[in-house]
Amino acid sequence: MLTLTESAVTVIRDLTERQEVPHRAGVRIAAEQSGSLAVSIAPAPLEGDQVLDESGARLFLDSEAAVALEDKALDAGLDPEGSVKFAVVDQPG
Repeated sequence: MLTLTESAVTVIRDLTERQEVPHRAGVRIAAEQSGSLAVSIAPAPLEGDQVLDESGARLFLDSEAAVALEDKALDAGLDPEGSVKFAVVDQPG
């Protein structure tokens, strides 16, 4: 199962605790037809989504993304301009 780094937990909580975001919202990762993954803020999981809730950081994975990321970890941080950047890395051994 996908795991979250401490940085990812912090970034996801920061994104979903903003005033304009609905309570219990989360970050959703979905597979696109091109084979890439799309990341967005979602008010709730869609039917069939796998839901991860780690220390208040809610992550929703569509079924294809859940399979693709099963043995990975999600990391996050800010780039020099202050934009959020997510990265998929191997889980620590």
